[in-house]
Amino acid sequence: MKKVSLILSLVFLLNIAFTNFSQAQTKKPWSPQAKGAIIGGVGGAAAGALIHKRNRVVGGAVGAAAGAGTGYVIGKSIDNKRKARAAEAARVAANNRAAAAERQAAAARAERNALARRQQNASEKNNGLAVGQQQQYPGMASGFAAASIPAMMYASNGTPMPMNAAYLPNASYGERSTEYPTSEYRRKSW
Repeated sequence: MKKVSLILSLVFLLNIAFTNFSQAQTKKPWSPQAKGAIIGGVGGAAAGALIHKRNRVVGGAVGAAAGAGTGYVIGKSIDNKRKARAAEAARVAANNRAAAAERQAAAARAERNALARRQQNASEKNNGLAVGQQQQYPGMASGFAAASIPAMMYASNGTPMPMNAAYLPNASYGERSTEYPTSEYRRKSW
């Protein structure tokens, strides 16, 4: 009779431990510590009752306490390892994002440097053309010099000078969607 009541009480405790009383609420997952403590407590109670033959209740209680404690420690160890893996994955992801941002910044710097070199080459080329024109046409060279184009393009009354009609300042310099994005001066198409 005692064995039947012990078995029924064990079944009742397991039923209480593994059923869900609140059907309307969302079910929270069990932590590894709780799982370890439950499994260790049940296993320890069964082992303690089998080992202690004179007083199985005391043996079951001692076994349940020892098993629950051991199960909790094992569950905590599993949880700590899982958290460490998640932290390592987050650290690696952050490093990857930082490296990608650095590569993007380096590409932007390289593009800016290339644009500056192209601008400098275009300016040197325009200066070279102006020097060549000064040598060919010394009387007209001041109107075609690249450095003096914006200042010399308009007469004092604001009307454009016909000598500078071939070169116009490019207000949209550097904007890729406009004509002549790489030149400081617009050119006549005739």
